[in-house]
Amino acid sequence: MTISTRLNTYLNDNKVEYNLVAHPHSFNSLSSAIAAHISPAQVAKAVILEDHEGRKMMAVLPADHKINLGALSEKLNRDFHLIKEQAVYKMFNDCENGAIPPIGDVYNMDAVYDDLLVESKDLYLEAGDHSSFIHIERKDFVKLIKDAKHLRFSHLTIH
Repeated sequence: MTISTRLNTYLNDNKVEYNLVAHPHSFNSLSSAIAAHISPAQVAKAVILEDHEGRKMMAVLPADHKINLGALSEKLNRDFHLIKEQAVYKMFNDCENGAIPPIGDVYNMDAVYDDLLVESKDLYLEAGDHSSFIHIERKDFVKLIKDAKHLRFSHLTIH
C-alpha cells in the first residue's frame, strides 16, 4: 500500500487520524469499493474539471454517483468540462494514474464537494494508489473540507 506523500503530509499537518485499508487492485473508485466490501456511498472520488477560462477544479462525489456537469456549471456560473486524462496524470504525479486523493487543498486546487458525502459516519478516500483507501471519520472529513464549496451536483449511477 502506498499513500500519496502530499496527502500523508496534509493529513499529519491537520492532525487527522486515519487508517489505511487494503483492497485488491482495481481501476476506479466504484470497483475499489466493491473489492473492499465498502458501500460505494462512503467512498469519495475526485473528478478533475476545467472551466471556459481554463481554471481547474476538483469535484468530489460518492463513488456510486455521476457528476451532473450542467447542474454544477449552472450553480457555479461556469462552463465545466472534464479535463483530459494525460493532464490529470501530470497534476497528480505522486499518485498512480487515476487514483486521485479527493482533497483539493492537498494539491492547491479549488474543490467542490457533493453534500451527500457527509451523510456517512465514516468515509474512504483514494490514497493515491489502486490498492488502498484512507479511512477517516466524518468529523475529520468535514474539518478538511470546511472552507470548500458544498452543493448537490451528482446523481446515482444504476448498476
